[in-house]
Amino acid sequence: MGDRHDALFFGEIRLNDARLIDRARHGDQAAWLDLVSQHQEGVFRFAYLKLGDPAEAQDVAQETFIRAYKHLNGFDAERPLRPWLLTICANLARNQQRSTGRYWRALRRWLEERSFERQLGPKDLGQAARLADRLWRVIGAMAGVDQDVLYYRYFLGLSVSEAAQVLGVAEGTVKSRQHRALERLRQAIETTDSALVVDYDETD
Repeated sequence: MGDRHDALFFGEIRLNDARLIDRARHGDQAAWLDLVSQHQEGVFRFAYLKLGDPAEAQDVAQETFIRAYKHLNGFDAERPLRPWLLTICANLARNQQRSTGRYWRALRRWLEERSFERQLGPKDLGQAARLADRLWRVIGAMAGVDQDVLYYRYFLGLSVSEAAQVLGVAEGTVKSRQHRALERLRQAIETTDSALVVDYDETD
């Protein structure tokens, strides 16, 4: 049921994007601005998680849409737009990065702001920061392939199909990597820090 629901939902987004892309290719600036409006939050969030600096993330996000517009005529509108935008953004962010430490500092901030803050409430932000730091260190010790699939699926909320396109692998590969990464994360948490409680939803 989950796969079918996701397929319908993302199919509707793809159709809407395809219509707007067609109009933008014919010079409709309003259509292009609609596309930017729909995807700019996701692109900025991606850049911010990669770079950890809002100003740099904003610059990369803007450059992403500039490059996408320049190459819009060569884009296959039958494909979903978001993975293509994120691929452009990833390449630009990679050029902007000065160290891998920035990537993990960004994840730490994401965990503090999104995961633990919601669970513990504003009065426990100090504890949230400590727990986020410990989870960040657990994830940082995992293999790169595990980090990537957790990053795309849970920090960015990409669908299996979108993650597959950004990673350049089959959807089945994303699912198997996701399953293994979650198991390794749970094992690592149980081994290194019993105070951490992570309850990721593994549905598609």
